Amino acid sequence: MATLEENNKKVVTEFMEVFSAGDLHGILDSLTDDATWWIAGTIPGISGTKDKAGFGEMLGEIAAGTRSSAIRLTPLAFTAEGERVAVETESYSELNNGRVYNNQYHFVFTVRDGKISAVKEYLDTEHATAVFVAP
Repeated sequence: MATLEENNKKVVTEFMEVFSAGDLHGILDSLTDDATWWIAGTIPGISGTKDKAGFGEMLGEIAAGTRSSAIRLTPLAFTAEGERVAVETESYSELNNGRVYNNQYHFVFTVRDGKISAVKEYLDTEHATAVFVAP
């Protein structure tokens, strides 16, 4: 029988696969109704804490600016303890503006009853700003 940690790592792995496919409905379905998503830094329109609806709205706007309507997330290393799953991750997406988004992250997911209830996203904010916000 799988441990809680193994099950939670599976939930996060499956979430990253759905996220990478750009399946906005599937992404939001992976979150609890009261989920929060926090993004580090001061990136206009991106950083701060968002509820499930706000996160979905932000993702839709970002996806519209990409050639594939998605940002591929590749998990590199997992650490899990109880309901928390930490993941070192790399992203990749080609944008409609010709820029390439290739960032490094440290995510901390909280998994409750098979769904993601909270995320903290630490990333290279300078890279994200240069790709998504700069003129």
